[in-house]
Amino acid sequence: MVSELHKIKINTKVDEIVDITDQIQSLANQSSIKNGILNISCPGSTGGISCVEYEPGLINHDIPALLHQIAPEGPDYAHHQTWGDHNGHSHLRSFLIKPTYTVPVIDGSIMLGTWQQIIFCEFDEKPRSRTIYCQFVG
Repeated sequence: MVSELHKIKINTKVDEIVDITDQIQSLANQSSIKNGILNISCPGSTGGISCVEYEPGLINHDIPALLHQIAPEGPDYAHHQTWGDHNGHSHLRSFLIKPTYTVPVIDGSIMLGTWQQIIFCEFDEKPRSRTIYCQFVG
């Protein structure tokens, strides 16, 4: 079995959801591993990677509204008292939308459905510079 590690760097805004599908597919095109799996991971505890239809209603309204219902920004979370910051909601959101996602690679293409895109979700309370690691195994 062989593996290759590639990186994507992105700069995010607060609560931004970024479509990284094209960047991921570009790495798959460059990879010598044409059949296997791809694990996509962003180190940290205030971001998430998932798969969704990247359309304005979901991205700009529905997903943010759902996250606000489940883990709103306002409460004084115990995390705030532990670390003196105010991003407890960010950690809770990352607990729900994990910072890793795995997808099959077949004949050099990431296997997604017609309406699926891979997204990075910024949950932190400030803009961030993120490095996303893409580990191809096959």
